[in-house]
Amino acid sequence: MSRIQEKNRTLILDAALQEFSKFGYSGATVERIAAEAGMSKSNLLYYFSSKEAIYTAALAHILDVWLAPLKTLDPEGDPALELSDYIRQKIEISASFPEASRLFANEVMQGAPQILPILETDLKRLVSEKAKVIESWIDAGKINKISPVHLIFAIWATTQHYADFSVQVRALTGKDLSDEDFKLETERAVTQQILASIGLSMPEESQEDA
Repeated sequence: MSRIQEKNRTLILDAALQEFSKFGYSGATVERIAAEAGMSKSNLLYYFSSKEAIYTAALAHILDVWLAPLKTLDPEGDPALELSDYIRQKIEISASFPEASRLFANEVMQGAPQILPILETDLKRLVSEKAKVIESWIDAGKINKISPVHLIFAIWATTQHYADFSVQVRALTGKDLSDEDFKLETERAVTQQILASIGLSMPEESQEDA
């Protein structure tokens, strides 16, 4: 794929994210996505053959962005540092792409009709691989015994809550992750709670930042 083709594909996916987030799958139109991407409908259809293809590609792209931090968990690293950095990246993604988080959550709540095959294959393999990393820390006595998969679920739930339920967060606190101080406060609170649940303390560098 040429550089121009990659650029156009990115423009389409960015426009699609906004369109699907606003109107859902049924209300979104290829015409509006094309207009937002700054190209004709026929040009857009050169890259994606249908609205369904655009939607599936947008969801797959969201998943790629979200899973990138999980892929970095290092079995040889210090668990407190590894998990703190993972949580920090997840909070940052929730802050930067709240619409993406809500769109993905909506897809899953509907039974994941477009991306279930990805969840059952690529995602399942990655989670299984990283669960073994956490299991290795347990076996080495570095963290408390806990279900590795449920630990990953807990991190997903707490970090993505601030994107998926941002309206509720603002209603209760008057702030959301667009506020830098609140984002840092959230990162510290979530990290401290997750680490404490497995017998770890905040890394010294994180405490100094606080």
